Amino acid sequence: MPAGDSPSGGRQTGIPVTQSDGRQSASLARTTAFPTPALACWAGRFTPQVNLAPAALRLEIAGSLRLFGGLPALLRMVREDLAAMDLAAQLAVAATPLAALWLARAGGTEAAICPDLPTTRAALAAVPLTALELVPPLARRLEGFGLRRIGDLLTLPRASLGARLGKPFVIDLARALGEIADPQTCFVFPERFEQGLELPAPVEAAPVLLFAARRLVAALAGWLAARNAAVRGIELRIDHGHGVTTSVPLAFSAPVHAATRIERVLKERLDTLVLSAPALALRLRVGHAEPREARSQALFDGAGQRHEALADLMDRLAARLGSQAVQGLACHADHRPELASRLSPDNPADKSAIKPPASAIPPRPLWLVDPPEALREFHGRPQRAGPLTLLAGPERIESGWWDGSDARRDYFIAVDSQARWLWIFRDPRPPGGWFLHGWFG
Repeated sequence: MPAGDSPSGGRQTGIPVTQSDGRQSASLARTTAFPTPALACWAGRFTPQVNLAPAALRLEIAGSLRLFGGLPALLRMVREDLAAMDLAAQLAVAATPLAALWLARAGGTEAAICPDLPTTRAALAAVPLTALELVPPLARRLEGFGLRRIGDLLTLPRASLGARLGKPFVIDLARALGEIADPQTCFVFPERFEQGLELPAPVEAAPVLLFAARRLVAALAGWLAARNAAVRGIELRIDHGHGVTTSVPLAFSAPVHAATRIERVLKERLDTLVLSAPALALRLRVGHAEPREARSQALFDGAGQRHEALADLMDRLAARLGSQAVQGLACHADHRPELASRLSPDNPADKSAIKPPASAIPPRPLWLVDPPEALREFHGRPQRAGPLTLLAGPERIESGWWDGSDARRDYFIAVDSQARWLWIFRDPRPPGGWFLHGWFG
């Protein structure tokens, strides 16, 4: 669509990305002061088709309704997010983008919900002309004609309206009514996320910053949703003025994209942080984002939820206690059990670690004894508080000749007199002997 004059006095350009006739658009108007790009990034959580208008935000939601469980559920999520960010806004839903904007500007005690063209046209009839925010000369001319609402305009011939008020005004009216297409210019989500926020007043306690940082985290979550991406680390910079800043890096054990997980880890860091000076502004940035991988989840036992809950717990503990206090294990390519895993303090869920197929691994205990405990032997049978019963084995492990720690062992699964399962081995080399190397949980 070529550029043209709009009745509001500005120039508008259209890029035919989406055509909204008969679809559903949501509009947020009268929002409180908030960085517009950050608010647009937040809206990416609900749809990638976001349009920025003066003092308003328009979302094409027709393609998102099924994903979020219908219009009422989607609107409930939008309201919850706005309340959590302490943002006041007037919502409206209509079949065309311009109608949604006008209905939102008109306000009211409840959001105007017009899911189809007939209800949209009926609702527009009651909208006052002040909601159109026309340029002053045009607004005065309409007032001189005695017209107060859009419904008054609809009773007049369009040709006469065009002759007296100008063709652009009539075109906008037709777009709002869904009579002609209204392509929108979609917000382009940035390649790299970095958003800032000035605080309304200096903040001396770090935990108080969480309330303001919640807006930046919501914007990050929307940006990640729009790009179908996840992050392993982010950085929150606290500006104290005069070039003094405090860096608060956050690292995650697995890629994250949900605002709730990021916010919980950030809360743990801020709860233990002591500010060197009052905070004046915040800036949240992401160094690298990676594509989000689809994860298979069990249908009934909630394995996916348990994995996410464990990762969340690890991240929160590391944020509060320090990364060195919470360490994970990563597989290492070595047949010797004591060398088959390594501590991974920085990223316990490192995907580069070697993970052999589960079917190729014989049973292994969760608890290894270091160093292996020598066992008594009676008539060739291992003893530990009584004779041990061998249940499975032997499994020969022979490795390490190249690094000076040669190991030659025959492993058995045994059970003692108290029905505890043990992992023991016999050294076939002189002087030989039996050793306890692990306990099965």
